[in-house]
Amino acid sequence: MKEVHEGSSTNRRPNAAGGRGDVPVRPIFMLMMAGAFVAFLNQSLINVALPQIMEHLHVSATTGDWLATGYMLVNGVVIPITAYLMERFTTRQLYLSAMGVFCVGTLICAFAPQFWVLLAGRIIQAAGAGVLMPLVTNVIFILFPVERRGWAMGIFGIALNFAPAIGPTLSGWLVEHHSWRVLFFVVLPIALLDLLISFLLLRNVTETRRPRLDTWSVVLSTLGFGGVLYGFSTAGNSGWGSAEVVAAFVIGGVSLLWFVFRQWGAERPLLEVRIFRYPMFTLTTVILVVVTMALFAGMLLMPIYMQDVRGFSPLLSGLMLLPGGVVMGIMSPVTGRLFDRIGARWLAVSGLAITTLTNYALTRLELDTSFLHVTVIYTLRAVGMSILLMPVMTAGLNQLPKRYYPHGTAMSNTLRMVSGAVGMALLVSIMASRTQVHFQVLSMRQQAAVLNGHGAAASDVLDRMMRQATVMGIDDAFWIATGLLFVAFLLSFFIQRTRPMPDILSPSKGQQGRKSRIRSRVALGARDA
Repeated sequence: MKEVHEGSSTNRRPNAAGGRGDVPVRPIFMLMMAGAFVAFLNQSLINVALPQIMEHLHVSATTGDWLATGYMLVNGVVIPITAYLMERFTTRQLYLSAMGVFCVGTLICAFAPQFWVLLAGRIIQAAGAGVLMPLVTNVIFILFPVERRGWAMGIFGIALNFAPAIGPTLSGWLVEHHSWRVLFFVVLPIALLDLLISFLLLRNVTETRRPRLDTWSVVLSTLGFGGVLYGFSTAGNSGWGSAEVVAAFVIGGVSLLWFVFRQWGAERPLLEVRIFRYPMFTLTTVILVVVTMALFAGMLLMPIYMQDVRGFSPLLSGLMLLPGGVVMGIMSPVTGRLFDRIGARWLAVSGLAITTLTNYALTRLELDTSFLHVTVIYTLRAVGMSILLMPVMTAGLNQLPKRYYPHGTAMSNTLRMVSGAVGMALLVSIMASRTQVHFQVLSMRQQAAVLNGHGAAASDVLDRMMRQATVMGIDDAFWIATGLLFVAFLLSFFIQRTRPMPDILSPSKGQQGRKSRIRSRVALGARDA
């Protein structure tokens, strides 16, 4: 294949799908990045608007949470199947279908008269959005050679990192001044415009095959990933020992084990689990899983601190996240260029050092920690994240042969989603349990002070005690997150520079020759008979 020159205005590559003419790299890349940006933005808009939605549609908090939980579950079910979809359908077919489904879901959400209609729209949105992240990553790895992938993934990181950062701020402002429906009316025109331009300009870049769909593997994947995600997403509300959560973990765990066993022995697996035989892909995936567990939890813990403890509005809470998102958007292309020059190891080491130290700073939050201090720490944390995330992911995928890119991107995104759910459930439950412990200790001290004539059992004192206990619980949860990041920091020293390796999963030429000779002998024996 011809090398892609980033500085050329007529950046083109041969059509991998066998079509006529060359493939224009930049238009395809920018179109798909715009679609991914809209999907990521949509995912982060809904959380701030949940209270208004619950009030307007008259549903409880437990029911309203399904707008976020259902979206995550459908993503977790769809993403593992994208490896098959990317092999079976062309780039145009898959991208236009995914964006079309997303637009239909957004339209339903905008006009939903009842909660169940809104939930159905969110599920349809998730079905389309779940395809986009693995598809865009796969297309980047096909369009760009190894020495240019860092730059391309850095540009893609703008959409991946910036959209979730501006989402809460935008959502908070819109909800304060307009109806929650405006959120979907903001997303819909952008998605429709991207769909229209994609229909006119998008070309096929992936190679298609005719793989057989293993229906039983789809069922096991759905039950496995869906069950595990559901268990972790509901454990915080229902409790880890509830029958509902235990049943979800049992069904999900057994299904996942069966799914992995089935994929390991299959000639054409739905999701190729044997890619973990590539050591650098395995190492970087472990690092991403550990980092995601720590980072996703911060997305929940910080709003709790800002709103429940400090009493800031959702808009101000969103504004606290905004500088970090801007920094990540600016840093992503810079990090990508550095990755192309020096590789992933020292970017990951320095990024994880910054992220671990700033996460440690968040273990020292107090009732009176200033808004500026929290914003600065969280922004520096975002700098570390922007340095490490894309280089680590790109280094792992770079080791895979081309035909395993769909499976690598699907596996990476699936495990990041599962680890994010695990991290949120684990650290939020740690925060809740430690808050109770700290509140009991503070209550005993207050009772002792009252008995000694040094305190008063007033309601404002109880409120302050509850907020103090919550801060201490959040600090404890951030301690666990810091420990996870330190483990990832140690692992990052073992990252090596990678290039695509030979296909070690396919039968060797010698094995193929032996199989061919065996088949010939069988055929001769049958003819003689």
